[in-house]
Amino acid sequence: MHSIGIDIGGTKIAGALVSDDGRILDEVRQPTPAGDPAAIMDLVVAMIERLRSGQEVIAAGVAAAGFIDADQSTVYYAPNINWRHEPFRDQLRARVDLDVTIDNDANAAGWAEFRFGVAREAHHMTMLTIGTGVGGAVVTGDRLLRGGFGTAGELGHLRIVPEGLPCGCGARGCIEQYGSGRALLRMANEIADAGGIGLGLAAARERSGGLTGGVLAELITEHDAGALHALRQLGGWLGQACASLSAVLDPELFVFGGGVAVAGDLLLDPVRESYLAHLPARGFHPEPRFAVAQLVNDAGVVGAADLARIHAATA
Repeated sequence: MHSIGIDIGGTKIAGALVSDDGRILDEVRQPTPAGDPAAIMDLVVAMIERLRSGQEVIAAGVAAAGFIDADQSTVYYAPNINWRHEPFRDQLRARVDLDVTIDNDANAAGWAEFRFGVAREAHHMTMLTIGTGVGGAVVTGDRLLRGGFGTAGELGHLRIVPEGLPCGCGARGCIEQYGSGRALLRMANEIADAGGIGLGLAAARERSGGLTGGVLAELITEHDAGALHALRQLGGWLGQACASLSAVLDPELFVFGGGVAVAGDLLLDPVRESYLAHLPARGFHPEPRFAVAQLVNDAGVVGAADLARIHAATA
């Protein structure tokens, strides 16, 4: 039985009709009417109606950045949308007459990797999505960890540097400030300012009018010394965070998604090295695997659809 997944991002909303084995059968994308919750609701309804037309659809799932309650029904807080304690599931279900669930976008992406991607043979998986910020998802014993209030898995806000850099969450020293795409750009600019191995970064910055993710990705592909040094710094912080996460979650596999993860082993190698350097009881603690996510941009819609299908089948 098919289900529908909707992934609400800051700039676009993606929708897909998904089979029960994770295949995308049809899809649609539209720009996000940011800051207009009513327009977003209208667009989500239109997408669902478009994708379900002529199909047997059991449920629809919506993924969005923010805090979602454990019942997959209420959005406590969404940073990119003006949702505050929004009963989104009930509002949407009243308009589409389907079983509906709401999930955090990183949870949806992590679930997709667990069910259909690189982690499909694992039972205990931790995923970090390395984008502008750092998102997370935890699967333990084949179940998505939601926590008592539904907001578990906010791994980007694990504190790794006491009184470190201020974070948008209000705390200081969160891994998001050291292991995100934004952090990578900050590190690269610092290396460019210092000269030496940063000369290539400085020259690219001058040509482009500033370092961007795309410029940095190109330099990493070209094995520019400064760009690779910035990536190693990032990997070092992520490996340190993973060592702490292992002490609590004990996953058999760490998965890295998001734009930075396309660097592959250039990112994973320093992550592994730092992980082992900070792992409690090294030599006695079993070592997990590290991998890059497979589903990339499709993970959100596939995960949201599958979580909705499971909810409908067990309701």
